[in-house]
Amino acid sequence: MTAINRHCGNAYAGRVLVDTPATPDSPFAGKPLVMHVRDCGDDEVRIPFHVGEDHSRTWVFLRVPAGLQLKHDHRHEDGSPDAVTMYGGDSSGGRLTNKGLIRIEFPVDAESIASFKANGLPASVANTWAVELSQDRFVYELSRPNGRLFRVEFDLANPVVPLPPPPWGTTP
Repeated sequence: MTAINRHCGNAYAGRVLVDTPATPDSPFAGKPLVMHVRDCGDDEVRIPFHVGEDHSRTWVFLRVPAGLQLKHDHRHEDGSPDAVTMYGGDSSGGRLTNKGLIRIEFPVDAESIASFKANGLPASVANTWAVELSQDRFVYELSRPNGRLFRVEFDLANPVVPLPPPPWGTTP
């Protein structure tokens, strides 16, 4: 939380590093990707992830007794919650590498598994999300045992201006 809070108020451009298996209708292809470390506190950090003009995604990091929790807040343009929202998992421990990189993994939790099943998303019940943070980059990752891997990297050395609009469902 401390490491990401250092970036509070800043937005950063990103790029897809890996998106396998590739899909021709990827919502990320050819669109500007921006993360905005927008709402910061000791126990909660909210980071909207903007994909072009789509402002529906916010990563929510929460401090919990066992470590950290990652949730995905998905909203429609009118601000109403998506049928599949607030899914994620609790950290399975983080690790610091000798290069100063922090990596934290978040295996899917039981509540999210139930939501995925109820909403016809069986592939998602095996999700693991991860974040990597170093002095100059932030990486968000989604992986599944079946070979699905999505990684997007943000350049923390170069904040972008102007800041993106608020994510759907929040006020300026």
